[in-house]
Amino acid sequence: ELAESGGGLVQPGGSLTLSCVVSGFTEDYYGIGWFRQVPGEEREGVAYYSNSDGSTYYSYFAKGRFTISVDNAENMVYLQMNSLKPEDTGVYYCAADDVPDTDPLDARGMDYWGKGTLVTVSS
Repeated sequence: ELAESGGGLVQPGGSLTLSCVVSGFTEDYYGIGWFRQVPGEEREGVAYYSNSDGSTYYSYFAKGRFTISVDNAENMVYLQMNSLKPEDTGVYYCAADDVPDTDPLDARGMDYWGKGTLVTVSS
């Protein structure tokens, strides 16, 4: 089970940290990431962490502004978001996969999903 929290309303230029509690996995997942979706658009990858070697991957819009981190001891995954823009508005999901994918930021390759948390960037 994956459960996100930390969404809310933030002004442009502000920061927000999303959290995801990871529970119920009987085996280690291969990787875990953050994805987002706005109405009428496909779910897109934001950031991904490979549990096998600690590699991280970021979408072009997240590089330099967002940071994914994992605390395996606490079963937590975080997404630190800085310099937020109105176009960052959307529902943010935490997701995990069992096997490696060609594109870790492709939502279609993820096996487990949380219910999402809404982030609204607006003045």
